[in-house]
Amino acid sequence: MPAARESLLDAAYTALERRPWSAVRMVDVAAVAGVSRQTLYNEFGSKEGLARALVRREADGYLAGVDRALMEGGLPAAAEWTVSTARGNVLVRAVLTGCWSERLPSPTLSAVPSVSAVPAQRRADGPLPAPGELVALVRDRAVSVLAPPGTGKPEAADLARECEVAVRLALSCVVAGPGEGGAGRLVREVVRVR
Repeated sequence: MPAARESLLDAAYTALERRPWSAVRMVDVAAVAGVSRQTLYNEFGSKEGLARALVRREADGYLAGVDRALMEGGLPAAAEWTVSTARGNVLVRAVLTGCWSERLPSPTLSAVPSVSAVPAQRRADGPLPAPGELVALVRDRAVSVLAPPGTGKPEAADLARECEVAVRLALSCVVAGPGEGGAGRLVREVVRVR
């Protein structure tokens, strides 16, 4: 039921934009998605399951955008993507910073027991990425995209450090604003890797 699942996640995200997660009702999410409440429970199991799936989807979407930005414009583009996405998506901002407000769902980052028959929900019930883990994921993705073929261990280690600095600069811009010229400018000025 991938179409119903995405509709339900879209409806939950829209509801979250309008009111705190504690005020989001499962019956309303189902109605907006055009499915029965039972379908929602079959898909996610509970409101916590819905929250975990929503956070997983937003984190996965952020990482897919990082991949595109790295391919198109390297580290500066990935930094700009990070800042703009966190500015426009409260869940991505929370996942990146670890700052979960009372308006947001606060799913545990560790894995929870899953009884779901839905593969996507079993994945969502697995561990959710913590901010430090996201830094490592983005750093490693950047290294894999930017490392020239035949890169030796010392060069790869230098590249990994440069990529981590770029990711951490982008995260500082999420928290404190990018300043004049944006996050991409900071990355270009501080990091040698393009």
